[in-house]
Amino acid sequence: MLRSYLRLTLFAFGLLVGVQVPGFIDAYAKHVEARRLEAEQGLHGFQDTARRFFSGDLDALVQHYRDSDDPVFQNDAQSVEHLVARARLLEREWQAMQRPWYARAIHVLLGAERSLREQVWSSYRFQVLLAPEAIAWGLSCALLLAWLVESLLLAASFPFRSRRRYRAFRS
Repeated sequence: MLRSYLRLTLFAFGLLVGVQVPGFIDAYAKHVEARRLEAEQGLHGFQDTARRFFSGDLDALVQHYRDSDDPVFQNDAQSVEHLVARARLLEREWQAMQRPWYARAIHVLLGAERSLREQVWSSYRFQVLLAPEAIAWGLSCALLLAWLVESLLLAASFPFRSRRRYRAFRS
């Protein structure tokens, strides 16, 4: 009986963990989109300047600032270059979050920008979504976790079972 309750507890734990997956992916996507829009807004003035003088090439604008004799422009080159790099990173992350559900899940798990994922994780509030994808994730994780633990326990007990059966067979 205790074994059945442990199985149910394990299944419930897997279910609760699984329903968090789509919520976290959605929170990550929203965080990336908000940061991307903020980065675009921060670069807006520089993009206008790059359009007028460098055919829209922000790298050429940064190089122009760097090559300037004015120390203020040289100093600003680093700041603008950082803004451009951040905007490109956020654009790549946003593009990754526009792919199918399985690609988004793999990206958030393995390929997401670490600092962004940590920011989302630190502010993420656990919730139980009743959306179809959350239910599917929950059931999948619960079944997978229950199957893995059950398989590990069976594999660990296999050497002991073989000896008992062999002894019973010889008697």
